[in-house]
Amino acid sequence: MEFKDYYATLGVPKTATEKEIKQAYRRLARKYHPDVNPGNKQAEEKFKEISEAYEVLSDKDKRAKYDQYGEYWRQATKAGAEGWPGGFTTQTGPGAPEFDLGGGFSDLFETLFGGRTRTTTSRGRTRQAPGRDITHDIEVTLEEAYSGATRNLVLTVPEACPVCGGTGDQPGARRQTCPTCRGTGRSSGIGGLLGQDCETCGGAGTVAAERCSNCRGTGSVERQRRLEVKIPPGVDEGSKIRLAGEGSPGVPGGPRGDLYLTVHVRPHPQFERKGDDLTVEVPITFPEAALGAEISVPTLTGRVKMKVPPGTQSGQSFRLAGLGMPRLRGSGRGDQYVKVKVTVPRNLAPREREIISELASLRKENPRGV
Repeated sequence: MEFKDYYATLGVPKTATEKEIKQAYRRLARKYHPDVNPGNKQAEEKFKEISEAYEVLSDKDKRAKYDQYGEYWRQATKAGAEGWPGGFTTQTGPGAPEFDLGGGFSDLFETLFGGRTRTTTSRGRTRQAPGRDITHDIEVTLEEAYSGATRNLVLTVPEACPVCGGTGDQPGARRQTCPTCRGTGRSSGIGGLLGQDCETCGGAGTVAAERCSNCRGTGSVERQRRLEVKIPPGVDEGSKIRLAGEGSPGVPGGPRGDLYLTVHVRPHPQFERKGDDLTVEVPITFPEAALGAEISVPTLTGRVKMKVPPGTQSGQSFRLAGLGMPRLRGSGRGDQYVKVKVTVPRNLAPREREIISELASLRKENPRGV
């Protein structure tokens, strides 16, 4: 028998703790599980290898014999030689071999894949299972993010194949024994334990001899769908809008997954957004800055009046409370900040030069301090 380095398979050293071995297995199982890699035979074989390695290294007695006898460790153990595949047995009572995943295989599967396992009926037929969620990007203007909007989208999304009804089988094709589970309806789980539905036949034990000619066995086809989407006020870059039941179709007759729209807010030529606050830069004249004035400033809902106090400096900001973005979660709105920029006149007339020179002679100050 060819020696299998189980430590290398899981990518852990021989001194690895039980926790490190379990973490390594979970990481690899998530990556190579057949449900995550449908139709990928290499991933399927890899999953079997890491499952076998974990079955041995997670068991103290088996690991001890493996470390001591190497490739002959199976001959050195008496437990389960004729029982369940992979060395499991139906033996009970003191001394019976145990397989502990800290809650069982179902708990581990739910940890890895969110609890969406397939189940079968008493006749071995697959029960309905929900479809996968899908994502799509959507771009909105800052005004739409402020007020909310309704968009009509045309998206290409998967639909259950109308020919096979989502089964992936050619209608009327003869049935044959599933080549993966050999008719048991159950796939080999960790260490060969029959703990879940076969990923190929879904637990039926048989498969159609021909794949659906319309969807090529995938069970779904892409179709354009028109959707009306309501964009709530206050959405920001990266916000997600959930459309329940608009995702991928489930296993024949199962509920659809959800569609998540990822929001991207288009940059605005005037306003800069930071969280729920807005900033806008507004130019003012030297006399307005020096003497004070009431100026008109833009907001996302129109222009408003704002007082500029005497002695305002260029770059100074003023807060307009409650004129920012609506809060997506919670009530109220952010603020708007108006940053003023003092403009310097060009092409002065002779009289203007004379007045400014007179002012300069009256104010003997040095803002640089040197």
